[in-house]
Amino acid sequence: MTKKLAIVTTHPIQYYAPLFKLLAQQIELTVFYTWGEASISKYDPGFGKKVEWDIPLLDGYHYHFLENSSKNPGSHGYSGVINPEIISTLENYSPSYILVIGWCYNSHLKVMRHFKGKVPIYFRGDSTLLDNVIQGGIGNIKLIIRKLVLKWVYSHVNKVFYVGSASKEYFTWAGLKERQLVFAPHSIDNHRFDFDKAEASSAIRHSLNIPESATVILYAGKLEPKKNPMLLVTAFNEIALENHYLIILGNGILESELKDVAEKGKNGNHIIFVGFQNQSLMSTWYRVSDIFCLPSQGPGETWGLAINEAMVCGNAIIASNKVGCATDLIRHNENGWVFESGNKNELKRIIQNLPNKNELKGMGQRSQMIIKDWSIERTVEKMMDEFNL
Repeated sequence: MTKKLAIVTTHPIQYYAPLFKLLAQQIELTVFYTWGEASISKYDPGFGKKVEWDIPLLDGYHYHFLENSSKNPGSHGYSGVINPEIISTLENYSPSYILVIGWCYNSHLKVMRHFKGKVPIYFRGDSTLLDNVIQGGIGNIKLIIRKLVLKWVYSHVNKVFYVGSASKEYFTWAGLKERQLVFAPHSIDNHRFDFDKAEASSAIRHSLNIPESATVILYAGKLEPKKNPMLLVTAFNEIALENHYLIILGNGILESELKDVAEKGKNGNHIIFVGFQNQSLMSTWYRVSDIFCLPSQGPGETWGLAINEAMVCGNAIIASNKVGCATDLIRHNENGWVFESGNKNELKRIIQNLPNKNELKGMGQRSQMIIKDWSIERTVEKMMDEFNL
């Protein structure tokens, strides 16, 4: 009998599409999208605009958009995903395994509860404990309640595919046993970024009047408080630097404020805002830069897959300790630096003491070596081992 995998997730995203495609080459599967068909093209409040990715998100695997009866559909919370027919649809599909990505939606939890003990349920999530603050009084009570709720939630799964060290710590804290935890690395399609775009990146530098000899720091992402680009702009702007540039790539609610701050500092003419850039262009932008910086303060910077992308493209990395992947992917002084979230002075010291271009190139090459082990091929291999295929 052919084994079948049902994957339950909210909507197509650029990071999971290549994983689903590769999985489909090794096991019969259908991805059940619970947000509904409207999720294909949506307004993204983080970017402050409607986002349509320019890479295929639905090619190479079977999928099914479920009807979503929520009055406010979306991945924003529990009531944003309500699929009245999800149980009957999955029963008709008759899967050998069910993989649920994210539990905090009405339908996802419903699936976990209904199929417990009937079909092996695997779970995929990247939550961490990085935002937890142990404190007395109400804060501590909330943490205790959260832990009790999570222990109940995860009692409905057989195994979890955890994505990294911080993820494993979270699942262990939430009550899962070692035998239930399977490492399947948080990964991207490395091949999409793993080719030289030197000519295109050089042309972009020229168009931005950035000398080839200059050191370039790149921030790429939503301009929102969670990712804290303001810390990076402020730190960069308070340092007297001659041949350093900062590129801010993205849109979001902080955009106007960031531009105002940039104009008033020492290095305002060396801070360049380029707006949103689509997926097919990102490998070129990473290669325009020498260093990628993700200064997130959270809550919710559970991994930071842009760092995977930047490492494939040969960037050294600067990240705060609130970024979920920092422990796994950044080797201090080898391929980057980790600083305390919100500590502007520490970030300034890192920027002030950056090595020369040749040393940065060597650090970028070290990034490329590290990230080879964090590929979707390895993720699929780990999953197939669990499915005994």
